[in-house]
Amino acid sequence: MASSEAILQVFGSALFTKPDSAYSLGSFINYKKRNRSNAIRFPTTPTIRFENLKNKRFESFGCKCQNAESVSGFTAENENGTWFVDNAKEFIPIQETDANKLKKESEGLVSDIIEKEAWDLLRESIVHYCGSPIGTIAANDPTSSSVLNYDQVFIRDFIPSGIAFLLKEEYDIVRNFILHTLQLQSWEKTMDCHSPGQGLMPASFKVRTVPLEGDEKATEEVLDPDFGEAAIGRVAPVDSGLWWIILLRAYGKSSGDMSLVERIDVQTGIKMILKLCLADGFDMFPTLLVADGPCMIDRRMGIHGHPLEIQALFYSALMCAREMLAPEDGSADLIRALNNRLVALSFHIREYYWIDLKKLNEIYRYKTEEYSYDAVNKFNIYPDQIPPWLVEWMPNNGGYLIGNLQPAHMDFRFFSLGNFWSVVSSLVTFNQANAILDLIEAKWGDLVADMPFKICYPALEGQEWQIISGSDPKNTPWSYHNGGSWPTLLWQLTVACIKMDRPEIAARAVKIAEGRLAQDKWPEYYDTKRGRFIGKQSRLFQTWTIAGYLVSKLLLANPEKAKILMTDEDSELANAFSCLITSNPRKKRGPKSSQKTYIV
Repeated sequence: MASSEAILQVFGSALFTKPDSAYSLGSFINYKKRNRSNAIRFPTTPTIRFENLKNKRFESFGCKCQNAESVSGFTAENENGTWFVDNAKEFIPIQETDANKLKKESEGLVSDIIEKEAWDLLRESIVHYCGSPIGTIAANDPTSSSVLNYDQVFIRDFIPSGIAFLLKEEYDIVRNFILHTLQLQSWEKTMDCHSPGQGLMPASFKVRTVPLEGDEKATEEVLDPDFGEAAIGRVAPVDSGLWWIILLRAYGKSSGDMSLVERIDVQTGIKMILKLCLADGFDMFPTLLVADGPCMIDRRMGIHGHPLEIQALFYSALMCAREMLAPEDGSADLIRALNNRLVALSFHIREYYWIDLKKLNEIYRYKTEEYSYDAVNKFNIYPDQIPPWLVEWMPNNGGYLIGNLQPAHMDFRFFSLGNFWSVVSSLVTFNQANAILDLIEAKWGDLVADMPFKICYPALEGQEWQIISGSDPKNTPWSYHNGGSWPTLLWQLTVACIKMDRPEIAARAVKIAEGRLAQDKWPEYYDTKRGRFIGKQSRLFQTWTIAGYLVSKLLLANPEKAKILMTDEDSELANAFSCLITSNPRKKRGPKSSQKTYIV
């Protein structure tokens, strides 16, 4: 299969041949239309680089009229084409020129070629088990001799692949993935004679071929899961089970096959994950307490405690599970506990994780060492914790959810996945969701720049990086998890933008990524503050980079399909939350009610 860069080079040469050439752009377009069902074959011509194709201005077909932007600093557009501004500042509509039409057609053809390569690569990454598709490997990088665990199927990495297949109405691979990972849930893996909690989903699994006992010639395929006992850092994945529930709901809503959700083993699997997450522990907060590196950021990066990404996925999984749990006597207590947790969690995140200019000024004036039930500074946050970068960085309009909250500690970094999924799952209010997108637009140069999207902002540097990351050589400033740019985050940004009816933000980011991803061979992540370089240790042909791009393109083309991932706050939760907001937060707690309550 020819790479997209090679195809684009040939296309570029066909596009910029002399007017008397037999292979002009018009003949190319007609050729493609006549041969849709066959593989596209191009004439042998001199090539130009993809960068030149991308930046070419079609000078030979250039419009001779003056652009509105160059005259008055703004442009207007209507259904008939662009607007022209004359010296008298009167708007005069003009028809779209042939050059503009050619440019749009050429961009569409380039996009089609890139999408085709992406689909080919995604299908090449499919893993089969007993003859059936079961998932996609993490990366298929032919340039790397060190495989490590990139040849395994990761639950979190498969999510965008699964969504892409659902959007294409290819349901079998997703159904197989759900059922086979469910079987792995009950495995008892150990590390140093210790087993994780029942209900834990593995981080990844691999299909192995092993000989049958007693017959050296006969073999069988087995699934070998990794719960973190073989992972770098030996971190158990908290997000795997949460993503599994989210994907299960998306499968049901997309395929209409509710028989899978209603199966006893699937219902049991949902309950096991919920019981593990809702178990009582040594914690006063409704947020989920986890160790460092339990999610997409799977190395030491100072996210231990109550990281936003886990809380957003936790809330989303609870909302999805509530839709799917069968109403039976054995589920009554679990559903009651689930509802209580949803109310408490949404109140906690919206009130204490939210930061904007107004809230920042309140923290700046906090009094400390407050003891009592009516304390304002409940977590004893010291104003000196406010980092200097945030004082200058926070825009007048917009806000976001901070990365972590614990006693005497607020992690003010912007973590993208947690903020995106808080919008998708309705963990934040409508106004907060729009404010998050406002901040993304206001800080586009920092969060997107040359490659979307920053996994977190800003990067840890200097002594702070040494202490918090343990001098991790892979998480150096503006690399990997420490401020690197991850194209896979495009699909979550897209769902969030569609949810808030602002898809143009995602379309802008996708267009930036589309100009480089295929050319750079679909890297895992990008380095530097602006995302200009392919990451030092970035794998090429990273599957969730490919799948994330495809999901974004599919959803922007058909926004209605994004509903399979969204959850809306229902009236009961909204009313319960309103009661908490309207109640006086400084009212001293009275005697406990004798009525039975369920505290999770």
